[in-house]
Amino acid sequence: GIASRMTNAAVIRAALRKAQIYLEKVERAQTDPAKYPAYDQKCEALLPVLRKEIPLKAHVHQANDIQTALRIAKEFDLNLKLDHVTDGSLIADELAKEGYSLAVGPSFGYATKYELKNKSFSTPADLADAGCSVCIITDSPVSEEQYLPLCAGKAIASGLDEFTALQAVTINAAKHIEVQDRVGSIEEGKDADFVLVKGSPFAVDTKILYTIIDGKIVYKNNSL
Repeated sequence: GIASRMTNAAVIRAALRKAQIYLEKVERAQTDPAKYPAYDQKCEALLPVLRKEIPLKAHVHQANDIQTALRIAKEFDLNLKLDHVTDGSLIADELAKEGYSLAVGPSFGYATKYELKNKSFSTPADLADAGCSVCIITDSPVSEEQYLPLCAGKAIASGLDEFTALQAVTINAAKHIEVQDRVGSIEEGKDADFVLVKGSPFAVDTKILYTIIDGKIVYKNNSL
């Protein structure tokens, strides 16, 4: 059968509430293991989300779906990450006030469904200008990951500041998946992973000079 948006939201809420009750029982059982609830695999899977050990990632395009995800995250006090955010420009100020991390894309290709009718390369700029934390994604394999710099370049051409675009594919992206302690910026103690390029990393004709992983050169362009 066809599920409505209200049905989907209700199913998510029911699963989270069930897991919330399960978590309460689990916590009470810390002092009395005999009170541990009957094992529930689905509830167990949601415990790290309720404990904020991992974020709740919401796949949302339309403004109404984005707002539903925001309401659910607030209701259950969750660490929310929003992916796609196609209609982000329409509610940029609201998203900035909420302060959640936003991953925008994929922006290449046709609007193959109604939810993508507002897809635009200007969305990252609109969101960043409003004060949002933005990263850019290709949603590989929808668009292949090697086209990520080109997506950032198109966003720059549509108004995104170049340094903000660099952040959108480095440190902001690392923060979005919560690995910023390892990657995303050049800092002591982080993984020594770098790509050195000749020219702008967002230009189509830019050549890669070196690729360095864990401090070791794994690729060197000998033709330049």
